[in-house]
Amino acid sequence: MKKTNTLSKLINCGVVAVVRADREEEAIKISQACIKGGVTGIEITFTIQRAEEVIRELVDLYKGDNRVVVGAGTVLDVTTARLAILAGARFIVSPNFDLETAKICNLYQIPYVPGCMTISEMKRALEFGADIIKLFPGDAFGPRVVKAVKAPLPQVNLMPTGGVSLDNIGEWIQNGAVAVGVGGNLIAPAKNGDYEKITELAQVYKQKFIEARDA
Repeated sequence: MKKTNTLSKLINCGVVAVVRADREEEAIKISQACIKGGVTGIEITFTIQRAEEVIRELVDLYKGDNRVVVGAGTVLDVTTARLAILAGARFIVSPNFDLETAKICNLYQIPYVPGCMTISEMKRALEFGADIIKLFPGDAFGPRVVKAVKAPLPQVNLMPTGGVSLDNIGEWIQNGAVAVGVGGNLIAPAKNGDYEKITELAQVYKQKFIEARDA
């Protein structure tokens, strides 16, 4: 049930904020700004120093908010995956498929979202229990690729990441993506300390997702 609940939250949220930052404090503020704007799926990347502590703090901060789901991103190996899971990460995202990471996620009933580019990579990831495939980098393909992939693999759940913007999020969803990952286009204002702008952008991303999903 834990895994099913997490997947349901991710798909209902529809927009996952890919959080990169120079400091722990900045990562927390970015995450809070996104959540305030309605983007309640938070991916804390392991490019952040002490990313596991950021995950632990966010999980504690939002333990009473059933909408928020905090996961880990840029997970390259099983050691990092275990560290993230012990810190409270509810989902694991990788830029590629890693078999040992898939195994530990299945063991602890944590959704695994590996990055794939080809049908062969996606097929292998599905064989080892990947619940959602991160189509990465999304800007190398464009929204139409979702329909193309789902022709031979209708069962695949795709989450494009990289190149998703306010201009094309609707196309991604209408073409069949179950969710999108958004990084720089959402969190860029953090460079100037403008967290209110991140909240505003998050609100627009969430609204555009809802409109495309319900169209």
